[in-house]
Amino acid sequence: MINSLLISSMWRYVLTLAFIIGGILAIPSYAQDVPPEAALVEPPSIVQSIQVRGNQRIEPNTIASYLLFAPGDPYSPERVDLSIKTMFATGLFSDVVIDPRDGNVLITVVENPIINRVIFEGNSALKADKITDEIDAEPRSIFTRSAVQSDLQRIIELYRQSGRFAATVTPKVVQQPQNRVDLIFEISEGPVTGVKRINFIGNKEFSDRDLRKQIVTAESSWYNFFSSNDNYDPGRLEFDREQVRTFYTDRGFADFRVVSAVAELTPDQEDFYITFTVDEGVEYKWGEVTVETELDTLNKDFLEAVVPIDSGDIYKASEVESAIEILSSVAGTSGFAFVDIQPEIRRNREDQTVDLTFNVVEGPRVYIERIDIVGNTTTLDHVIRRELELVEGDAFNQVLLNISRNRVRSLRFFETVDITEGAGSAPDRAVVAVRVAEQATGELAFSAGFSSVDNFLINFSIVQRNLRGRGQSLSLNINSSSRTRQVSVNFAEPRFLNRNLTASINGFTTRTDFLDEAGFRQSNTGFQIGLAFPLTERSQFQARYALRQEDVDVPGLDCAAIIANPVQSINSSLCLQQGGRVSSILGYTIAWDRRNDPITPTRGWDLRVSQDLAGLGGDVKYLRSDVRGTLYRGIFPSVVATASFIGSYIQGWGGEEVQVNDRFFRGSNDFRGFDTAGIGPRVVQRDAVTGEIIATGNAVGGNLVALAEAELSFPLPVPTLDASLFLEAGTVGLLDEEFEFQSVDGIIITETVDDLSLRVTAGASVFWESPFGPIRFDFAIPIREVDFDDRESFQFTTRTRF
Repeated sequence: MINSLLISSMWRYVLTLAFIIGGILAIPSYAQDVPPEAALVEPPSIVQSIQVRGNQRIEPNTIASYLLFAPGDPYSPERVDLSIKTMFATGLFSDVVIDPRDGNVLITVVENPIINRVIFEGNSALKADKITDEIDAEPRSIFTRSAVQSDLQRIIELYRQSGRFAATVTPKVVQQPQNRVDLIFEISEGPVTGVKRINFIGNKEFSDRDLRKQIVTAESSWYNFFSSNDNYDPGRLEFDREQVRTFYTDRGFADFRVVSAVAELTPDQEDFYITFTVDEGVEYKWGEVTVETELDTLNKDFLEAVVPIDSGDIYKASEVESAIEILSSVAGTSGFAFVDIQPEIRRNREDQTVDLTFNVVEGPRVYIERIDIVGNTTTLDHVIRRELELVEGDAFNQVLLNISRNRVRSLRFFETVDITEGAGSAPDRAVVAVRVAEQATGELAFSAGFSSVDNFLINFSIVQRNLRGRGQSLSLNINSSSRTRQVSVNFAEPRFLNRNLTASINGFTTRTDFLDEAGFRQSNTGFQIGLAFPLTERSQFQARYALRQEDVDVPGLDCAAIIANPVQSINSSLCLQQGGRVSSILGYTIAWDRRNDPITPTRGWDLRVSQDLAGLGGDVKYLRSDVRGTLYRGIFPSVVATASFIGSYIQGWGGEEVQVNDRFFRGSNDFRGFDTAGIGPRVVQRDAVTGEIIATGNAVGGNLVALAEAELSFPLPVPTLDASLFLEAGTVGLLDEEFEFQSVDGIIITETVDDLSLRVTAGASVFWESPFGPIRFDFAIPIREVDFDDRESFQFTTRTRF
């Protein structure tokens, strides 16, 4: 045993000695493999000079400025390494070598080329301009491979956003002289990737169809050729998740969540299946709703009364924000600018209720120290200030600030209007900032269209709604169609004499052709001046005066012979009105506007009452009275019912009768289902024996018009399409006796018929926001009519601007 251990130890010593001897013998051999010059070169201690080689465009001094050392500095390998990294970081170089040598440091660079041109090949779905706006590569910029790869990914992302997930992009570089390159992106767009199906898993309370209506992404179908929402977009999918969540939380499901939203590409890579997995939870109702406040001037019971949330109602998350806005407005009305309202929500899962407490933290009463107008580069300050309901020194009032914001917005001079308050020089002082973003207020437009009534329509207009930033408006309009030609110039000053008075002047010349309907053509040339001012916040009074030269032409009749014939004929009254006359008209209008929105109202009403008196000078004497109004009522979201009426009556005075060009002619757009001047008194021929109408002649107009309309507007499932159902009823008549006529020629009776018969039509309208402009289709069926009416069951109008 001892001998074995001794022998084992001896072998270990022998092996160790052998390794040591082998290592010593290998040292000379290794030293002989190193080149002699390398073994002798040592790094310099001081940088003597710097030389640059390989540069073509970049100056040596510029390259030297990127270095972290200079002649005379101690040589440092660390600084050399950092200098190389700094030069690469500029993106100007594809290679950099720094050779220290003997202190005369040599910088050898290879410059990145300059992009000469950026070319796109194979793109048709996306225009080159759209791609160029999204990438960094451009002529005269530095070419780097990393930047090209980044641009490549951005182009692919653009195609994916447009629904082309099979798109591929291959970059190519073509060398040009002087270290320039042409950068070419070869694009294979591939087919449009649509959405074949949108499924929901886990929904029990609402169907898949109901939930699909809440999201923007739509299933692909043949009628969606003008929409891109049926293309899969990951960003849009995230928005859809939030839309579904909002839909549920506004219907009582406080615990609702979208577990996942997955998009799977079909094997043919042409469509996606999108699946939303949801967890609805249970339906909650509002429990106890209270307000806690320390504000001495605000009564707790009053605050709770104005909160638009009632216990027992279905829980709606959006009502919390609405309640905060209302409470903030109430506090602002009392002068508390910086009141803090903190909602505290407590869910009771046992009884499925949500208790809500609004904690209103007390703030100081605040007065307005200063009002700053910010962002108005064109509009003068006083144009904005005069629309504000508050001035410096007034108590802060959030309600009046909101009204001020709406008044400034209604000017339509600004893209955005924000009114915010900030701290002033003291705790009870606030600085109000009115921040606006100017938008273009001048417009040069040329539009063309087609109508089944007026055939081709052409419009040219120049409008400046904010002349020289003073809030004045100036416009020139030229309209022409197969029936009407009009030229008008308008100027309005909204603050005449620095008061809340709107003064306007309008010069015009028009020519209207009623030859086919009533046998005459009229032209008007003149001017009108007006003065308007508000009676209340929602009502206005306008006074006006017009002076115009009116001419009536009857080219289809030999009026000289007809007038010379002592026997009265059906055309004699029309010929007697041929010629020119001067109308001097004084009028007024009182308007009330109680709509909740001036553009797309969903509730409220508006009413206009006006009268015009002609005869204070001139050749025409009449009194015309008009009443028209509309009632709006939202039934469901995006479904609005309206009821409107028009009543007008004109009568001569001082022994004068109402002339043909001043009477009312209704039809076409005024009364759907009938042609222009399609209803009202008309010349007819009857069989004296049977009394049947055997021929109809010209419409002669009436002194009275009464129209009523009920309409229900709603969106269609197809994007860009809206529709409405309507019922219209009305009449035109009460012609002056002087213009009523009857003659008998054998068994034929020629006469004017004026019986104020009621007409009723029903129908539907379709509105299409097409890529070529808005198009409207009207389909109407007369329910009640008269035999001699001129009917038109289908009408359409389109217009575009370019």
